[in-house]
Amino acid sequence: MENSYIILGIIALLFLSMYGYAYFSVAIVKIKQKREAKRLVAKEELRRQESLEKQKIIDEKVRKFNERKEEIRHELMLLEKMKNKQKVS
Repeated sequence: MENSYIILGIIALLFLSMYGYAYFSVAIVKIKQKREAKRLVAKEELRRQESLEKQKIIDEKVRKFNERKEEIRHELMLLEKMKNKQKVS
């Protein structure tokens, strides 16, 4: 009778260890998947930030270009007025 409890305990321990081993492998896979998902999210966020920075640089260049274009247009208009004044004189 005493040996039956020991055998029953060993069998229970065997089943618990099999369950633990199976769950452990599943848990490891889930942890790896979560880590990979976090890495992808971080990579996508970094890509988005770089895209925003590039867009800011492009917007600044376009703004400077438009300012310069207006400056040139204004200068041409002044030169045209001076030319017209000289013709009249």
